[in-house]
Amino acid sequence: MIRSFAAGVWRTFVTDLRDDVDAEMMRHRRETPAPLVTRRIAMVCFGAAVTLLFVRFAGRDGEIDWAIDGLRDIGLVGASKKLEWLMERSPDKRIYQRVWWAAGRLIGYGLIPLLIAKLVLRDSVTNLGFKAKGTGKHIPIYLAMFAIVAPLVVIASFAPGFQAKYPYYRLGPNESLWPKLFMWEALYASQFIALEFFFRGFIVNGLRQSIGYAAVFVPIMPYAMIHFGKPLPEALGSVLTGFVLGTMALKTRSIWGGAAIHVSIACSMDFLSLWQQGKL
Repeated sequence: MIRSFAAGVWRTFVTDLRDDVDAEMMRHRRETPAPLVTRRIAMVCFGAAVTLLFVRFAGRDGEIDWAIDGLRDIGLVGASKKLEWLMERSPDKRIYQRVWWAAGRLIGYGLIPLLIAKLVLRDSVTNLGFKAKGTGKHIPIYLAMFAIVAPLVVIASFAPGFQAKYPYYRLGPNESLWPKLFMWEALYASQFIALEFFFRGFIVNGLRQSIGYAAVFVPIMPYAMIHFGKPLPEALGSVLTGFVLGTMALKTRSIWGGAAIHVSIACSMDFLSLWQQGKL
């Protein structure tokens, strides 16, 4: 019975999906001049590269010299000094550093591909995953995914490496959870929506008509790479997660289920770490 169920899931979400999306690709290629197909592939791939470079070099909380120096160079000395004080000497510098980190990802994973989609690809965000209609029927699948991952996250939370990494916003001595930790969690959640749009919307659904089912595999490598520096089990799990969430985004044409999974698990990891540290 279990084997039959697993075979049915694989057929529905892999083989049938592959055949349907590849058929869609072939229709698109028959109706679209080859240079336009190639142009779209190039723009998505170059856009993804620009996004990843921006996030890596402009959105890290420990690397702000470029912004401080840039403001000074264009004559905004006061703004330069203010930013330097907020990020390096302010009593609240920890939350400002987290805001900087989240803003870098919202701009990188969200705004940059959104602008490319609208101005270069001339595509709608609905086609690239910001579609809620029809997503509800897949909620049981996402709940099942969460039910599978949640116990693994709880087990991992006992590891010293996990507690050393999470939460990203470190509470100060005797600091209460409200308001800064909850402010951080809201920022954390929003950047996961941007991340899902980038990997599973802009890349996966952006390439579906050009390369078909193979679009699922394109973002798996860079998605694994952004997990460098995370605990090894999480980094390894990103490969499977990339495949599963990419498949679901291709199936549903929506990023919202994947975003909900990501937010739920990530925020759970923060609160589990705090629980293990006796701060909850």
